[in-house]
Amino acid sequence: MTTFKTAESPFKSDNTASNRCGFTLMNNQVGVIITNVMSRLDNVTVTHLPSMIRVDGKGRFDVVYADVDEEAGEEEGWFNSAEFEENMSTHYGRMVHLDDRTIMFANPEDAAEYLGFDLQAIS
Repeated sequence: MTTFKTAESPFKSDNTASNRCGFTLMNNQVGVIITNVMSRLDNVTVTHLPSMIRVDGKGRFDVVYADVDEEAGEEEGWFNSAEFEENMSTHYGRMVHLDDRTIMFANPEDAAEYLGFDLQAIS
């Protein structure tokens, strides 16, 4: 009897924490402005693709609206969470919108204080 061994799939399930978070943006003028700002962060990688731009980060990173305003040459308040949502396609990790920034968290525990859930064990 012949025994065959199947190669391990590169698409196998892996439930270990990646410590990553990020989003995709439309590859348009606003998306490029946002990614210009994001690419200056040490823990963020920007990948330009034909129809979208990926922004991937490690741990936590902030999209500071005033920085995007400045990069765009616009008055303060031009960029906000609505403008961000309009240009974003999808995200992974926890996302928290504040008045002056959007914060991306890789780990939900790090976002607990913003999301209003208690990390205390129930006995």
